Amino acid sequence: MKDIVVLVKASLNPEIVRQAAEGKFDVDYTPLKISDIDRNALEEASRLKAVLGGKVYAISVLSWGPVKARDKDVRLAVQEALAKVADEAYLVEDDEILPTDQVVVANAIAALVKAKGLRPAIVLAGEASVDESTSQVPARVAAKLGYSFVGHVNKILEVKEGRVVVERDVEEYYEVLEVSLPAVISVTQSINEPRPPTLIQIRMASKKPLHGLSAKELGVSKPRRSIVEMKVVTTTRKQVVIEEANVERAVEKLLELLEKEGVLK
Repeated sequence: MKDIVVLVKASLNPEIVRQAAEGKFDVDYTPLKISDIDRNALEEASRLKAVLGGKVYAISVLSWGPVKARDKDVRLAVQEALAKVADEAYLVEDDEILPTDQVVVANAIAALVKAKGLRPAIVLAGEASVDESTSQVPARVAAKLGYSFVGHVNKILEVKEGRVVVERDVEEYYEVLEVSLPAVISVTQSINEPRPPTLIQIRMASKKPLHGLSAKELGVSKPRRSIVEMKVVTTTRKQVVIEEANVERAVEKLLELLEKEGVLK
């Protein structure tokens, strides 16, 4: 097993949030973009490909619909993966499972890996997507495939016969782990600095295989969750100006205002 699979998500773009009436999040008119940390996973796949020498496959499951409106966005995300490092890509699009959830996405990825006979040594993913940020999908994929799993990895130190050694950030300290292959590894943004694909890589991406599949083909059922409401969080500034030349008196007035607002007690 020398191949690598990279999980790529076309996430709702948090930089271009569309707001509808009554502060509701207008999902239909918010564009999708490749999830930021997935770029780190792709960069790491590029490095590991030189070590392992196998093929790199990108897998993406469309999470936000409808397919007709989102197809261009998700394909741009997959094309970036193909331009960057992937030799081949698989895209699951199906209105029957949209909007989907983490369980369905993981089930679809695992079913695809099995159906297409992929036998990766390593499955790479970003530790979280920029829209929902649940960090669930990589672990769920590992459980479905029966692979080892390690999350929040900030360094892949060594890949040796049947094992991979990683370092991960657990907030107060760093932890070095050795896990057996095949393994699913979710990476942090600190693992590397993603490089944009070159013009030649972008041109070559269009010639690489991109396979489309439906949830029905993979035997994946509808999600159990339903989104009742999504709202945009807005903030307003009070714009209070303290006009006081004396610094000590200005601080006293500031503290008084903060006490009135309940910030200080």
